[in-house]
Amino acid sequence: MKTNPHNLVSKIIAGVFILLTSTSFAQTNTNAPDAIRPFHIHVSDEAVADLRQRVQATRWAERETVTDRSQGAQLEKIQSLVRYWGNGYDWRKAEEKLNALPQFVTTIDGLDIQFAHIRSKNPNALPIIITHGWPGSILELLKIVGPLTDPEAYGGRAEDAFDVILPSMPGYGFSGKPTGTGWDADHIARAWDVLMKRLGYKHYVSQGGDWGSVISDKLAHQKPEGLLGIHVNMPATVPADIAKLLSSGAPAPASLSAKEKAAYQSLNNLYTRGGGYAGIMVTRPQTIGYSLSDSPVGLAAWFYDKFADWTYSGGNPEKSLTQDEMLDDISLYWLTNTATSGAQLYWENNANNFNAVDISIPAAITVFPGEIYQAPKSWAEKSYHNLIYFNEVKKGGHFAAWEEPQLFAEELRAAFKSLRK
Repeated sequence: MKTNPHNLVSKIIAGVFILLTSTSFAQTNTNAPDAIRPFHIHVSDEAVADLRQRVQATRWAERETVTDRSQGAQLEKIQSLVRYWGNGYDWRKAEEKLNALPQFVTTIDGLDIQFAHIRSKNPNALPIIITHGWPGSILELLKIVGPLTDPEAYGGRAEDAFDVILPSMPGYGFSGKPTGTGWDADHIARAWDVLMKRLGYKHYVSQGGDWGSVISDKLAHQKPEGLLGIHVNMPATVPADIAKLLSSGAPAPASLSAKEKAAYQSLNNLYTRGGGYAGIMVTRPQTIGYSLSDSPVGLAAWFYDKFADWTYSGGNPEKSLTQDEMLDDISLYWLTNTATSGAQLYWENNANNFNAVDISIPAAITVFPGEIYQAPKSWAEKSYHNLIYFNEVKKGGHFAAWEEPQLFAEELRAAFKSLRK
């Protein structure tokens, strides 16, 4: 059952309000290098009006010459979304959802990191840092806040509670944008450990999908003191010999099991027909950034194509996400002008995020049927050597917390049950 995100976050009382007069964010003055400052969002009326005017002035491309999605985001679908964006959508409702959360900003390694920090009423709650991905944001995680911090209200037990920390990655949302190189996934993982310790937590767990999975894997590899374990919903499990075959375009080996063959085919589809977006951002994030930063409809189509590919919707993301939810996320990127800085993370990482990792700390995996590929347990056990939980669920996709928040929360409760102290 899906839960209204507005109803969820409206239960949470926001912290201190700071008026913003532009698309950048305000900070309180302090000289303390490790200070945690209250944070509040208010994008200027001028910026919102400019977005609407640009949307309404769109020069449209011609219709695709096929009857399917093989050429990308279809004109009819995008026009439907964009008409609503320009004549009905209300960004202020997205701001209200975000501002219902206690939000903060702190400086780590010279860069401001914006995050939400929601404490459970349970003093023994397990601290969890959850990292979003691309083309997502912390907006994709809002619907799990209630079920995680107040499990009794959502079918769980009091002892299942989490304290939830939702950071925006560098270059994303209202976090700072790196002005030089070096903010790769390893660096972000180290920063997340600094953040958790700065918040006073002596132990915690990490969760992520998409880039969040990569960062959780990096944290697990780094093994910082206090990290009890991780949960990922886009695990990195592809064995080296299989990765080599995939890169060469070879057919799946006959020796693979049925689930391994299915995973091989899904990855082959991504690499041959669905990975162009990544190829561009890995090699030329600045070049594509000009288009994404200048055309709201270009940005919307760039993201909608992935919503269609990666939700558990058969290519119709409206079955999994509302137009408002998709536009909240797209508008966040537009109004913060983070399409280019977000793409630069691909250039920084420049690695295959599906190839097997070598992780020894406790790890948990949930496999969702609409994920880019369904990781077989036989591969997962070779990458995550202390696999404390593995489950294949029957609904949900790449944006699992966004699509199926109740199920996602239940998975995290089960995954981390054995790690609670």
